[in-house]
Amino acid sequence: MPSEAQKRATTKYVREKVVQKQVRFYPKDADLVEWVESMEEPFAAYIRRLIRDDMRRSSSNRL
Repeated sequence: MPSEAQKRATTKYVREKVVQKQVRFYPKDADLVEWVESMEEPFAAYIRRLIRDDMRRSSSNRL
């Protein structure tokens, strides 16, 4: 069980260092929601992997 000081430190860290982005899926995007929910990987991990893959492709295209 974390102490009160640890809870405060964690809250401060999250407030100062963590970036959150919200994604909305409208009814016309139901196929996207269905697809991502069928993945073995958690949503956030899936999105991070897609972005990293895109970054690698983009940087290799610049050479």
